[in-house]
Amino acid sequence: MSMSVYRKKTAGAALAAVLLVGGATACESGKKDDAGKTAGAASAQPSSPAAGGNATEALAAAYKKTSAAKSAKVRMTMSTPATLGGGGTIEMTGVQGWDPNVMDITMKGALTPGQGADSMRMIMSNNVMFVEMPADSPAAAGMEGKRWMKLDLNAAAAASGDAEAMKKLSGMSGMEQSQDPAKQLALLLASPNVKSVGAEKVEGVDTTHYKGTLTFDEMLAANQNAKELTEADRAKLTEAMKKAGIKGYDMDVWVDKDGYPAQMKVGIGTPEGTMTVDAHYSDYGSAATVQAPPENETLDLFAMLQELGKAGAGAGA
Repeated sequence: MSMSVYRKKTAGAALAAVLLVGGATACESGKKDDAGKTAGAASAQPSSPAAGGNATEALAAAYKKTSAAKSAKVRMTMSTPATLGGGGTIEMTGVQGWDPNVMDITMKGALTPGQGADSMRMIMSNNVMFVEMPADSPAAAGMEGKRWMKLDLNAAAAASGDAEAMKKLSGMSGMEQSQDPAKQLALLLASPNVKSVGAEKVEGVDTTHYKGTLTFDEMLAANQNAKELTEADRAKLTEAMKKAGIKGYDMDVWVDKDGYPAQMKVGIGTPEGTMTVDAHYSDYGSAATVQAPPENETLDLFAMLQELGKAGAGAGA
């Protein structure tokens, strides 16, 4: 097989991995519209909470503490029903920061088909994403001996022009915001029926369980990014969600005695079943040390795509 074919396969596999990570993290708070904006990511400040008494007061206090913490360790499990794209479970563990937005996570489980490995590491810092290609993965064949695939989302967005795929990739720059537990708390505060369920233990830790539900329309109303959409785009997005049969969102949070979320769970109702994202957080406020891989160990995915595009144009393909 020629190196050109290997490189195409590598670029395709890495692109699929990037989309997988973006989908896994962004789905925690909704879908993306055609312009790549993340629908459902809560605004930076909680919207006016609905009547919830002590529940909203406690969640508002947890929001402030979590925002100030700026980072945490995370263990997140995403599960999809078997009737939805084959289903499966992905577990992500690592550290994340939300001021600034950084991430260093390892994914295990039902990863992209054809990767040839059951785990993959991803680092994100300064809007640049790095995906480690496992040495025994078929995708590593076209990596020129390098370990990491790099995608600069800013560069991709700047050069995208009218390329819809690149627009969607650049829109994933908001994906780490959807993992921000503070923004998830803000979203729960927008629920019209937020309430306290009572005292419960989470992995041996005493917590108070709160829950609420949101329809898609309520989710959209609470979404800061959605305010930037035109009326036509909002209508298109709403119609797409109706066609997809998204029934709504169930949100649960377990707040520990220190006022931080120990666990957050989101269930997204679909005609095929419920997709769930279950996140456990710890070590709030610990420095989220994220080190980008050395430049000589990375292969630039966007540059590769550009090169392959020019080669294809030159060959008349």
